[in-house]
Parts: sequence; C-alpha cells; structure tokens
Amino acid sequence: MADRTLRGMRLGSQSLQSEEGVEFAERQRARFRTTDGEEFDVIFAADAELPGTWESPKSGKEGRLLAPDGTPVDIDEGEQKAVRTHWDMLLERRTRDELEELLQERLELLRARRGGGERLRA
Repeated sequence: MADRTLRGMRLGSQSLQSEEGVEFAERQRARFRTTDGEEFDVIFAADAELPGTWESPKSGKEGRLLAPDGTPVDIDEGEQKAVRTHWDMLLERRTRDELEELLQERLELLRARRGGGERLRA
C-alpha cells in the first residue's frame, strides 16, 4: 500500500494509468501522395475501407491513395449526379405558366396590402 500512495505527487503532471490489459485494435497504414509529390501516411482500422483521397495534414492539399508498390490507385468515380438547385426542384413540381400565375397572385396580394395598387415609392 505504501508504494501506491499519492504523497508527493504533482497533480496533472503524471498519470497513474497503465497499459496493462489494454488490447489495441488492428490497424493498417495507407500512403497518399499529393500532386506536388508530398507523401504522407494515415492509420486506419484494419477492417476499414480505404478512401481514394485524403487531405494532407501538413499542406491541406488532397492526396491520392497509393498501392503498396507506390503507384496511384485508380478511383472509381461512379455515376455522379448533377447538382439540383431550388429552381430545378420547383420546376419538377410546377410548370412555368403555373409559377407565373402564382407570382401575379402574390404581387396583387402584396399591392393590395400596401393599399397603393400600382404606386411606387420615389
């Protein structure tokens, strides 16, 4: 008991934890290379699927995954969808004529609320 006392310990400077009984997860090292030739390693879990690209922790540039022999791995881009805007989604639900009609109704309602009809402020 005497050897485990806290007498004389500096708080926060030393840990009483040990690695006894700790089992580390299996890991794999993936190597990436940026376009300017910088190479860096990233550690992943052994059962993780490796990404095709990863951001360099030093330069922030995107690096491509390298095969064990040092050649870049081909990335399967797959089929990429075009980005849909709010306008595209709106046109999927309504025709342009319906939208024009709705716009005119809202403009009439706003003008009636202002009480001025077609008046414009100068």
